[in-house]
Amino acid sequence: MIRHFQPARRRAIVASAAFLAVSILPGAAFAQAAHKPKVALVMKSLANEFFLTMETGAKDYQKQNPTKFDLVTNGIKDETDTGNQIRIVEQMIVSKVDALVIAPADSKALVPVLKKAVDAGIIVVNIDNKLDPDVLKSKDLNIPFVGPDNAKGALKVGDYLAKRLKSGDNVAIIEGVSTTTNAQQRTAGFKQAMATGGMKVVSLQSGEWEIDKGNAVASQILNANPDVKALLCGNDNMAIGAVSAVRAAGKAGKVQVVGYDDINAIKPMLADGRVLATANQYAARQAVFGIDTALKAIAEHKKQSELSGVVETPVDLVTK
Repeated sequence: MIRHFQPARRRAIVASAAFLAVSILPGAAFAQAAHKPKVALVMKSLANEFFLTMETGAKDYQKQNPTKFDLVTNGIKDETDTGNQIRIVEQMIVSKVDALVIAPADSKALVPVLKKAVDAGIIVVNIDNKLDPDVLKSKDLNIPFVGPDNAKGALKVGDYLAKRLKSGDNVAIIEGVSTTTNAQQRTAGFKQAMATGGMKVVSLQSGEWEIDKGNAVASQILNANPDVKALLCGNDNMAIGAVSAVRAAGKAGKVQVVGYDDINAIKPMLADGRVLATANQYAARQAVFGIDTALKAIAEHKKQSELSGVVETPVDLVTK
């Protein structure tokens, strides 16, 4: 009977020895059980082509790097649905993602829930719309911003427009959601270009990033200011709405329209002159830059407080 059990005993001893050998080899056991980070990309309205492009770019990047990380993407119904975006972040906290890359719908309102994420050990990276620095400071929170200088991009568009206007011309600005930093920065860039060129901004209203709202605001501006020579729109959605308003007012070719984002839908309008210029901030790459920033922090075991404050990405003027 003893002889019958000896082979099994030898196999057990060999197995134990093999396990011991693996466990004392540096990193060997950890390589077997390496954790693949789960990254959540939380965007604004997926009705906006810009954010659909961003989502597609992120998904393509994950497909090219399937062993590097897992990806979950979310977006809200429209760009003012801040409450739903907060709920999405809360869901990601419950899901225990390793990193959260977010284009916040509001620069201030998202900060408290993002602090919850950081406190839960999640690496948080801010893209597209910069979080308010004063609110971050009040929460003793460091969240790096990965994205373009929106004021610089709008200045490039505004300068190009100014060369086609005369000093003293009246213009109007159709701004995005006024509580967002990127809307404020784009407006600042437009204003700077117009001031340098000697133009007068006679109206500044919010089109909330949306085509329909942009159309309504543009119509109102044109009715109230019949001598307006240009509409500077904070994104291409609003520029599309403005183009329709210009046509409806019988002012095609008489009122210049500029936008921001360089979405596909704007390209035919650039080609035929309905839109004079826009800015490309490379939506597909922006999310990837943010994801890479988060993955690097995870790989290097960095704490949120140790991350760099700003990683500036490119933004370029686009014309016909």
